[in-house]
Amino acid sequence: MEATMSYSQNIMDDEYEKFIRRMNPPRVVIDNESCKNATVIQVDSANKHGILLEVVQILTDLNFIITKAYICSDGGWFMDVFNVTNQDGNKITEEPILDYIMKSLGPDSCFASSMRRSVGVTTGMDHTSIELIGSDRPGLLSEVSAVLTNLRCNVVNAEVWTHNTRAAAIMQVTDDETGGAIADAEKLSMIKKLLCNVLRGSNKSRDAKTLLSHGVTHTDRRLHQLMFADRDYERAAGDGSDDKERPNVNVVNWQDKDYSVVTIRCKDRPKLLFDTICTLTDMQYVVFHGNVDTEGPEAYQEYCIRHIDGSPVKSDAERQRVIQCLEAAIERRVSEGLKLELCTTDRVGLLSNVTRIFRENSLTVTRAEVSTRAGKALNTFYVRDSSGYPVDTKIIESVRQTIGQTILRVKGSPEELNPVQQESPTRFLFGGLFKSRSFCNFGSVRSYS
Repeated sequence: MEATMSYSQNIMDDEYEKFIRRMNPPRVVIDNESCKNATVIQVDSANKHGILLEVVQILTDLNFIITKAYICSDGGWFMDVFNVTNQDGNKITEEPILDYIMKSLGPDSCFASSMRRSVGVTTGMDHTSIELIGSDRPGLLSEVSAVLTNLRCNVVNAEVWTHNTRAAAIMQVTDDETGGAIADAEKLSMIKKLLCNVLRGSNKSRDAKTLLSHGVTHTDRRLHQLMFADRDYERAAGDGSDDKERPNVNVVNWQDKDYSVVTIRCKDRPKLLFDTICTLTDMQYVVFHGNVDTEGPEAYQEYCIRHIDGSPVKSDAERQRVIQCLEAAIERRVSEGLKLELCTTDRVGLLSNVTRIFRENSLTVTRAEVSTRAGKALNTFYVRDSSGYPVDTKIIESVRQTIGQTILRVKGSPEELNPVQQESPTRFLFGGLFKSRSFCNFGSVRSYS
């Protein structure tokens, strides 16, 4: 009975949302004239929890660099302005891309019609998605990929993050026999069982999880959710990480307006805005006003927030948790180490072979992205020496000779091989594996109680 009532309520809520958006359809304005060095995108829409993340996610998925943002969502209306460029720092002028932005954010988009209650999740049947979370240790990803190879599974896409002794990965695999999603229930059960055994290892104090599904998940958001649920933001006792290298995150209450104000200063990097907004949204906070400036090497973000229940941060314990979670969100994607790019014909076992070679040469991977396009494997690894010492150029050249010098290329400047600070001994790397105008006035926000 309760389930029926809940289902009926969801239908009513969906119909009400559609009605509101028909009456007040989103308005998107793309301006390439008012700002000399960026394209200005203005989005006006009826307000709803999660709408800011949806917009930022669409812009981020297009690989845009968001240099400035002004956010205002007080009351029932959402009004944001974003200054964006492409990866080369130029304005967005290509008509197909501009049309896609209008279709993605405009009145006829799925963004407008339903807001997708589970933001960032779509469906598909061409592969099986595997979600992994567990304690990090050298060689873990190599073991995981070896299991999949032995079961005749081909990894077509994957992303791996490590943070604070924890490792998370989302891997999209196909059945080598059919080239599609894995349909055999017995094989799916075996994959889950063997991967859980690998993830668990000898560590019985922390859970390891393997989840299987048919479909496509928004990888970045799901990785944040996995690591957040795994409480990777809780730093281990005796963590030797340098406070000077950690993001500067502060949370204070602005009593006059009943907001909590979050300020973030850290080194700028791609997708930083998505990572912070994703975390605030998943923690059930609403951004009512925001100001973002990432022009220069340092990024500055300022948000006026309340919990979804309408209250500001209520206690020091809650304040510390918000700070820790935002720090973790910023750190998870940081790409430490030397960047290596691999491009070759895809085949079953490729990932297992490459990760084994890295491990045998004492290289760890701080982060990895694996993709397959038109039969080609396009993989990116950020590698460091497993002991924390500088990467030896002789080892890199030896690895390249083994894999193929034209297949594995070193990206970036030679300075990346210079000595770097040794990692905290508590951080094992999954890698050893392969592993315009402002609508909000922030002048008064500077005076807090």
